[in-house]
Amino acid sequence: MPTSTVSRTRPARPARQPGRRPAGRRPATRIRRQLPTSPWLFAAPGLLVTGAFVLYPFVSTVINAFTDRRTLLPGHFVGLANFRELLHDDAFWTGLRNSVLYMAGVVPALVVLPLLLALLVQKNIPGITFFRSAFYTPVVASIVVVGLIWVWLLDERGLVNSLLDMVGVGKVGFLSDQWLLLLSAMAVTVWKGLGYYMIVYLAALANVPRELHEAAAVDGAGAVRRFLTVTVPAVRSTMVLVAALSSVAAFKVFSEVYLMAGPSGGPAGEDTTLVMLIQRTGTGLSGRVGYASALSLVVFVITVILMLLVLRADRKEES
Repeated sequence: MPTSTVSRTRPARPARQPGRRPAGRRPATRIRRQLPTSPWLFAAPGLLVTGAFVLYPFVSTVINAFTDRRTLLPGHFVGLANFRELLHDDAFWTGLRNSVLYMAGVVPALVVLPLLLALLVQKNIPGITFFRSAFYTPVVASIVVVGLIWVWLLDERGLVNSLLDMVGVGKVGFLSDQWLLLLSAMAVTVWKGLGYYMIVYLAALANVPRELHEAAAVDGAGAVRRFLTVTVPAVRSTMVLVAALSSVAAFKVFSEVYLMAGPSGGPAGEDTTLVMLIQRTGTGLSGRVGYASALSLVVFVITVILMLLVLRADRKEES
């Protein structure tokens, strides 16, 4: 049977107009050579801010530490005279003593208490979000507001002394006694930092495998033993981080003691810390900027040594 073939003619393509591309096609991507200075242009704003507000003040402080500069006078190079003077300055040793005691009292509490608090709020039970927010509220509150609240509470006519007077204990000089004032400031620092380090521990506890706790429970370990043998080793690196951060912050404490003790540093200035001494020495129209810079350099060196000691202890324990 004969078969007929049907020829199909293709439609002619329209003439391509100059300067126009066919529909449906993407334009060719042009590859441009990246200039070597392009990354520096993106980093320039951050570098300028860092140089203006971090690097320049640090270099200026180091230079001023070897001069007798005052607020309105440029000063002259005096070598190590400022450092020799602070070795014989009773105010310096008082500030160093208070800063070290403050660090020794605050750091252990901020390492242990937030971990226990994180274990309490870790469980997903109804209403736990409210308690997490409540514990974190002091962190976002202004330190000035927090300090004033505690001053009103611990004042001689404050709420705490009123309650103590009602039960027959009598009024306690929380803000007038040298050591009680320092302990009160430590309590404010711990209370304000609990929520922050609690969040840090919550992030670390979320990475602890539940199988380890289940295996320890099967072996008959109780809650305390599981905490010591499972939880603590798992978050040990986080505890080192918290210890390092809280040590530096506690050694450089200023706001809490300043608000509760006043500019004079408590009774006869016995509660003055190193940072308070720097502020009192280097400010004002007759401020000794050179001597305050020397004190600042000493504080910087001590904080660096603290960080190195904490890191070395951590590495030694790991090895």
